[in-house]
Amino acid sequence: MSPDNQLGEITHDHLLGGRVRYSQPRHGFRVAIDPVLLAAAIPAKPGDLVLEGGTGAGAALLCLAARVPGLRGIGVDLDVPLLGLAKANAEANHFPDLWFAAADAASTSIRGTVDHAFANPPYHTADGTPPGTVRSAQAKRAGPEVVPKWVRGLSDALRHRGTLTLILAPSLLESCLTAMRDARVPAEMIYPVWPREGRAARFVLVQGRKLGRSPIRIMPGLVLHAPDGSFRSEADAILRDAAPLPQLAE
Repeated sequence: MSPDNQLGEITHDHLLGGRVRYSQPRHGFRVAIDPVLLAAAIPAKPGDLVLEGGTGAGAALLCLAARVPGLRGIGVDLDVPLLGLAKANAEANHFPDLWFAAADAASTSIRGTVDHAFANPPYHTADGTPPGTVRSAQAKRAGPEVVPKWVRGLSDALRHRGTLTLILAPSLLESCLTAMRDARVPAEMIYPVWPREGRAARFVLVQGRKLGRSPIRIMPGLVLHAPDGSFRSEADAILRDAAPLPQLAE
């Protein structure tokens, strides 16, 4: 059976206001704004080598490559059919320096070689409402042990002073901060993302540095929507114009 058949019907969409062509399965896990925000937070420079854990069809890695010319990237995932789609997406966008491999983000064989590592780990608790498909469940559901495992695996791949960035549900923040400290990549910045002013944060971005010593900072963060429901200009610049996340990707 071909990867396309295993994934079912494929839709051909766009990210970053059309800058990135993005094919994905019609049913199951569909890309949302979190991988775009994650990509906007990575302080990568041309020529850097980055690693994404749980890359799926490659959304975050593709968005980062669109923002940083000359980027080299590796995406790992256990879903082999989705990796085939990620490779096709990289080819469609003319990103020859993006590679994809079947591997567990919690135990990659890469050691101490990448400049930046990042991930959007599973964020629904195992006892929550089940996602609609097996593929969605694998991508979204997690027990409390998953984030620490991903932190350890991704931090092993980092060079000295390389960064680790995760986008998480706020409920996973405590376990993430503990895991990053234990893995010697202590968090330096927490960046909340609010749906609207006066609402609880929807996501938090957490960024640390391998063997870093800087005190942790809670950043002003990003409010996504104006009162009328449209994206605020700062959010629109990130989601459509490939701008880096204010205050974080520096």
